[in-house]
Amino acid sequence: MKTIEESTLAIIGLGYVGLPLAVEFGRILPTIGFDINKARIEELKSGNDHTLETTPEELQAAKHLSYTAQLDDLRDANVFIVTVPTPIDEHKRPDLTPLIKASESLGKVIKRGDVVIYESTVYPGATEEDCIPVIERVSGLTFNVDFFAGYSPERINPGDKEHRLPTIKKVTSGSTPDVADFVDALYQRIITAGTHKATSIKVAEAAKVIENTQRDLNIALINELAVIFNRMGIDTESVLLAAGTKWNFLPFRPGLVGGHCIGVDPYYLTHKAQSLGYHPEVILAGRRINDGMGAYVVSQLIKAMLKQRIQVEGAKVLVMGLTFKENCPDLRNTRVVDMLKELCEFGITADVYDPWVSVEEAQHEYNITPISKPQQSTYDAIILAVGHQQFKEMGIDGIRGLGKNVHVLYDLKYVFPADASDLRL
Repeated sequence: MKTIEESTLAIIGLGYVGLPLAVEFGRILPTIGFDINKARIEELKSGNDHTLETTPEELQAAKHLSYTAQLDDLRDANVFIVTVPTPIDEHKRPDLTPLIKASESLGKVIKRGDVVIYESTVYPGATEEDCIPVIERVSGLTFNVDFFAGYSPERINPGDKEHRLPTIKKVTSGSTPDVADFVDALYQRIITAGTHKATSIKVAEAAKVIENTQRDLNIALINELAVIFNRMGIDTESVLLAAGTKWNFLPFRPGLVGGHCIGVDPYYLTHKAQSLGYHPEVILAGRRINDGMGAYVVSQLIKAMLKQRIQVEGAKVLVMGLTFKENCPDLRNTRVVDMLKELCEFGITADVYDPWVSVEEAQHEYNITPISKPQQSTYDAIILAVGHQQFKEMGIDGIRGLGKNVHVLYDLKYVFPADASDLRL
């Protein structure tokens, strides 16, 4: 195994996770950024990043970073870091297809003494039980004899300019004690917040998957409380603000739970638990609550429209925001689409307005074509689904002006005070 100073790195997958990693390592070590999407490679070569996770200046500062879509270009690398997506399928089951395909590709280029580090979120055991055997099969090499592995879960928070890769503590692990030391020392080169060396790869995998499972359950509790308080006629945010005056009350808020982590990772853990004969009740209960929030929001909207004597079938609704979180172009696993499907079932026409998203990506991922600009006095109802800064700057009067004389405004994100909207979670 080569030393860090002798190493050439290859980052497999240049999305929200892989690109910031490639840029940081590319400042100090020879680094090859690999992605099967040729358009993505050309975009990065031109000095642009549509995810907005890195700036043109940061791309330019990575003097030792090159980009390629050709697998053969990775043969000079001796450390491979895999950052491909790990989604769920339509049945809420883990989809390891991108991970298995990446492992097959690595099996074609890996050499004796090389190290493979996985960052993709998985269930405990996936690295050594699902991925490594693929590399062994394709390469003909033997794990922990000819090549080695590590796992260091990603902690990227899309759109967050304060908590970035170098300033977020990194969990590391390796398949042998020496490899664990190597992986830890490698990440220490770029992580200013420091590292935590886990005792095994499985421990590191488990740590990642429970981080977001914990958050998912906390949000599910608040969502259930919001449903209860709505029936009582109590404003949920007012309750949370009052409770939040205690020092150890956790500041969670209700809402749609999407994205590449919180709405996905719990299903990886429950899948593994069920394969071992255990049915996880609390985790799945939280998932059911959060997965049902889109339908709940629409049911509340319909009731409010009926009270205002607004004809539901044929109504026109503006949904403001499509991304899974504010001030970020990330559309992965956005639960806004749940509301759109539900609105359609009621015979409602919905316009989607989101200045952050790529129209082409929205069309490709969800067959949704966002409008470029909403028209004044047009909508029977408005759902403020994402708290983008642009929406805040429009002000309550600007947003109300998009509605007809009689309309309903549903503020999902507490963008405006309670008395400014007709409905809130």
